[in-house]
Amino acid sequence: MSSTEPRFPYQDAALPIEQRVEDLLDRMTLPDKAGLMFHEMAFVSDLEEPGMFGKPSLQSSLDKRMNHFSTLFVPTARELATWHNTVQEASLAHPLGIPVTISSDPRNSFTNNPFTALMAGPFSQWPEPLGFAAIGSPELVERFADTTRREYLAVGIRTALHPQIDLATEPRWARASGTFGADSDLTSRLGVAYVRGLQGEQVGPHSVSAMAKHFPGGGPQKDGEDPHFPYGREQVYPGGHFDLHLEPFKAVIAAGVSQMMPYYGMPIGTEYEEVGFSFNKAIVTDLLRDKLGYDGIVCSDWGILNNTCWGVEHLSYEERLLKSVDAGVDQFGGESRPEVLVGLVKAGKVSEARVDASARRLLREKFRLGLFENPFVDASLADAVVGTAEAREEGLAAQAAAHTLLKNAEQGAGHLPLSGTPRLYLEGLSAEAVGDRAHVVSTPEEADVAVLRLVAPWESRGEPNTPEWFFHAGSLAFPAEEVERIRAISEAVPTIIDVYLDRPAILADIEPVAASLIANFGACDDAFVRVLFGEAEPEGNLPFDIPSSMAAVEASHSDAPFDTVNPTYRWGFGLRYP
Repeated sequence: MSSTEPRFPYQDAALPIEQRVEDLLDRMTLPDKAGLMFHEMAFVSDLEEPGMFGKPSLQSSLDKRMNHFSTLFVPTARELATWHNTVQEASLAHPLGIPVTISSDPRNSFTNNPFTALMAGPFSQWPEPLGFAAIGSPELVERFADTTRREYLAVGIRTALHPQIDLATEPRWARASGTFGADSDLTSRLGVAYVRGLQGEQVGPHSVSAMAKHFPGGGPQKDGEDPHFPYGREQVYPGGHFDLHLEPFKAVIAAGVSQMMPYYGMPIGTEYEEVGFSFNKAIVTDLLRDKLGYDGIVCSDWGILNNTCWGVEHLSYEERLLKSVDAGVDQFGGESRPEVLVGLVKAGKVSEARVDASARRLLREKFRLGLFENPFVDASLADAVVGTAEAREEGLAAQAAAHTLLKNAEQGAGHLPLSGTPRLYLEGLSAEAVGDRAHVVSTPEEADVAVLRLVAPWESRGEPNTPEWFFHAGSLAFPAEEVERIRAISEAVPTIIDVYLDRPAILADIEPVAASLIANFGACDDAFVRVLFGEAEPEGNLPFDIPSSMAAVEASHSDAPFDTVNPTYRWGFGLRYP
């Protein structure tokens, strides 16, 4: 036998995948199988270097037979690709030669939260998913996801920890920006397009595996608080809309989504046990697998055994692991203790057959992705493939198109688009981006028009760089002093206001004083300036209602879309340039 011929059947690409899976599974020890079921964070650094947030070194995880890792901060595409190859070499040194699967949270937009999504960096930059919902084009979403696929492949990322297809029914929820808004039909259509762009018609060597989240829908958070934190652990359904939140998941299951992530939250006041969804057998096995017919990988959200163990806080680590395995979870995100699972099997508390069931799904995915045949990437090409000029321009055009025009002055200096070469007073917009289109002045009194770029309000929580600090939560209303400041500017000069809506801000106090009002869902200065001067047109429609007051928000049902009384603007509203 030549050195290039396979030694074992699982190494033979000509054999059926199921035969290869069974052959490899038979050769694996229990620690090998358990290692598959843990999916830890990893950082682009030396393999022996301790990880951030108290995480172990990557080498220590590899030594435990772990071979799924999510990556966070990225310097350059080439550095990420080179690091990926180094990790693959270390993993393939094991006698069985099982390749690593690298995953990533979204990294092609504007969110800068290491616990949910990352800034684009070297990758092409597009609007947040809310922006795609504002545009409403499945074709554009599929092109975006295909661009993401090509960029991920170039650096070795083979699993996308997205799309997020929760419904943004609770206006205060900090994670609304990662959704396609509040409408289940639109979310379903865009979610399917997203999965198709990443995976193709079926998962194969040129695919990125999509992990849809957060089953059974992470939108209906009590008081809008997020279950990353104990005060946000409850999901509530006062409007009786549990099934509505399932609709996007049904759609992506039918489209062949490969992986699924339950959310941290625990259902309150339903037929289901009041424990976090990844501990909930009635959710994962009875509903997702048996009723909805899903047989792909179920991966928990990150840290459910150590940190976000809602409803089972009183249990030990071992007991939580046992309950989650019994619920039907295949893999544990952000965890790195496969030896505990090995101990449970040896103690007779978990059968090896149960471990085999999850190991099969996880091995099958590696074979489908072609990782055994092509575990490495060409790092020398990464910088040329990631963030190409064409992709960046398409992303910029999408950022511009997603702008949603809410109010336009009928005439005068504040009418959009701007014309001539006006004198502009700017806040939140760089003079460099405006360039020679206008004369930038220092005070409102000197200006023909003021242009203010604002961000939806939030309540600052936690110390800088702690998890809470990254989440935009709490009141959606602009502080009274900020409203007065904006009013004073508008009284001095016609004022155009652009608001970044990562959540549906209360605009009722801002709208009357604005000559023109526009919303964006992740847009750089260059994209906004194109819209401001008519080089691009706002094509967006609101992906959620804009509530009229915090009292209306507080009185609404967290699980019901479009439920605040007398909203300032309705879902689907959006003006166009004349």
